[in-house]
Amino acid sequence: MTESPHGEATRTGPDKMMLLFAAVLPLLSVLDVLILSHINLEALGVRVLWAVELAACAFWMTRLSGWSRRLFILGNSAIGSVFYLVIVACTGGVDSPYVYLVMCLPLLVALVYAEEAGAAIVSGVVCMLGIGALVVLTGHPPARAITWASLVAMTSFFGVTGSSQFRRALEARNEARLERTRREAAEKLARTLAAQALSERLATVGRLAASVMHEINNPLAFVQANLRFLQEELHAQPLAPGARAELEQVLAETRSGVERVQRIVLDLKGFSRRDAEESTTCALADVVADAVRLAAVRLKHIAHVKVEMPPELPPVLATPRRLVQVLLNLLVNAGDAIEESGRVSGEILVRGEVRGERVVLLVEDNGPGFPPEVLSRLFESFFTTKGPEKGTGLGLVISRELLEHCGATLTAENREEGGARLRLEWPAHGQASRDGAVSG
Repeated sequence: MTESPHGEATRTGPDKMMLLFAAVLPLLSVLDVLILSHINLEALGVRVLWAVELAACAFWMTRLSGWSRRLFILGNSAIGSVFYLVIVACTGGVDSPYVYLVMCLPLLVALVYAEEAGAAIVSGVVCMLGIGALVVLTGHPPARAITWASLVAMTSFFGVTGSSQFRRALEARNEARLERTRREAAEKLARTLAAQALSERLATVGRLAASVMHEINNPLAFVQANLRFLQEELHAQPLAPGARAELEQVLAETRSGVERVQRIVLDLKGFSRRDAEESTTCALADVVADAVRLAAVRLKHIAHVKVEMPPELPPVLATPRRLVQVLLNLLVNAGDAIEESGRVSGEILVRGEVRGERVVLLVEDNGPGFPPEVLSRLFESFFTTKGPEKGTGLGLVISRELLEHCGATLTAENREEGGARLRLEWPAHGQASRDGAVSG
């Protein structure tokens, strides 16, 4: 049996309690042997008929709902009470050992049909009329009939009260459940809208960055052309050897700086472009190199980045640009943790390994590590320990989703020697997965 939002019972299968009563009823004839010293065939026949009726009701009730179901329950309560009164009549009437259970019958009905308070009332009325008729027909004084009727009325009252309280408690629980469901749905919608708004802002920033970087490339091209012109003119001018060498060194350093700016612009331009292609096999060493180069601007004065990528590391299945985004986020997070801890000699280690049939990439730092209360919530949406100007609480969540898209996993832990460790794992791809593991 399940419950509808309005507290009404909706049965998806036969009533198990009714089937249980139906199975037990014929077996109660054993009590006749223990109490009456013989089997009462009439009582046995009534119990069998009652059991068949209960079994039929258990299956029939699954087809009913609303008022038809309520009327069916009320009718079945009356029929059940009549069956029991007939058993009492068959086993001695008012002198039957079963007559004392008549007053408990409304309570039993209230237990079986807790969803319908009127069931106990109907059973009580039938029992009062039935016990009164048995008392009068067997020649007992009317006062005894009134006494029995009063006892049945009292138990009926308790049955109705208990059933009503059960229904109120059930309705309150359902209301609380609905309210909790509505609240969770509202919170989920709010998180979705916030994530969508943030994604739209990031996309806008990406487009603006791509436009700005395109504009930067134009003056850089002019600067490179002018540097080449100056170098050619320098060779044509009659200068002292020392002065010529000094000027050539200055031009070479300037050209190297411009080329570095161009490389950064190209990396950012590729990073900001949204990838629609499917995941492909890629070399982790190349992806790590791109991410470290992009993060170098942020980490230059915070931590030294060390990369250990063995040459036999197998390729993995991923979208390179998305993977660069994930690694860049992890590197920047590590730098932020080291910076906030005040550590002077910050160090970040990016290490690749092969473990069995898995390719593992570890991003470790010697910062303060994750507090226990933070570690369990790292991948919750909008959870962050950074200030509002630094963190949104979506970086690790998005990183995990991007990795799961290509069959990889992202987990976090603390290092035994101190600091944090982020673990990225892929199934090994290609023949290189058969090579031996590289121990870290």
